[in-house]
Amino acid sequence: MDTTRSRRLGTILIHAFVGWALCAATMGIGMAVTTIDNAVIIHAVAAPIIFTVISLIYFTKFHYTTPLQTALVFVAFVIAMDFFVVALLILQSLDMFAGLLGTWIPFALIFTSTYLTGVYVAKRPEPHLGATVR
Repeated sequence: MDTTRSRRLGTILIHAFVGWALCAATMGIGMAVTTIDNAVIIHAVAAPIIFTVISLIYFTKFHYTTPLQTALVFVAFVIAMDFFVVALLILQSLDMFAGLLGTWIPFALIFTSTYLTGVYVAKRPEPHLGATVR
């Protein structure tokens, strides 16, 4: 794999990791300060917001992949980290995948928010350099 391709892959994976880490922090803090049910609801609301912001940064600064490719990479990364790190290493159980609100709805919202952010950024008109604002 050439250097440019490696850097591009690294860039998208770093963005996916930051999104996943922020979601994990949301769950961790939520479970520490409230009930598990409330933490899951907060996480389900926060996940698409977090990934919208991460996607906006990625698509405006880098945009190496299409909205569909990016959404697939982001959600696949989150699913893999949740499976290997959270379920297998931390919880030592796959029970977290039994609940819709705890995993599957956030996965769908992460995919959707990433994809729609990419589509939105792609359709925005490019700013003209040297243009004056009145």
